[in-house]
Amino acid sequence: MKLLLEGVVGSQAFGLAGPDSDTDYAGIYVAPTVLFHGLYPPTRAELTVKGRNGDDATYHEVGKAMGLLLSCNPSAMDLLWLDNHLVRTPFGDELIGLRTNFLGAERIRNAYLGYATSQWGKLVRRGQAPESTSDRRREKHARHIARLLEQGYELYRDGRLTVQVRDSDRLMEFGTSVRNDPEAMSLKYLLGMFVDLFDTTTPAVPTEADPAPIVDLLHRIRRANLDGVAA
Repeated sequence: MKLLLEGVVGSQAFGLAGPDSDTDYAGIYVAPTVLFHGLYPPTRAELTVKGRNGDDATYHEVGKAMGLLLSCNPSAMDLLWLDNHLVRTPFGDELIGLRTNFLGAERIRNAYLGYATSQWGKLVRRGQAPESTSDRRREKHARHIARLLEQGYELYRDGRLTVQVRDSDRLMEFGTSVRNDPEAMSLKYLLGMFVDLFDTTTPAVPTEADPAPIVDLLHRIRRANLDGVAA
């Protein structure tokens, strides 16, 4: 697996890690171009590699990663906005340089606000299960949703993404409040607030992404890795 970009993501990157938090990794790699021209090219599922020496890690092949980034997938987007990377190649630099080309206003809204709304429903259903109010997973889940809302709105409003949260204590307290609230009313209120913010804010990003330079980069990456030997 030839990595173009790799970095630490998840709670460690967000500044929300606790004493028992794992270290999560994400990356983008390039597969030899010849693999896509055989009788049995890799499936979409096969273009994601999991695990890193026993740690949680997700690595997407560059073509699949670009598709996720064009949909403004939050998990994929984080990698391009980290302050530091474990692996950063020249092609990885170009991916980072094009990160704003992946952005489209409606897709940001759907990816972040839409996902957060669906997750609120799951959080409420979990809260209605027996003995769920003491479930620490709901606390973590609520922090995750609140963080997504804040970061998605920043991306929509300013055209940039700050991976490390600005006020980790506030988010930790928010998670605790939801843990003890089966109906997750504070999260429902937060969702409503962000719906209003998205509705009333003029986005700093275009309506649609700009794929032309992204396609050009993918073609050059494919030409440079025809058989997996070239740099």
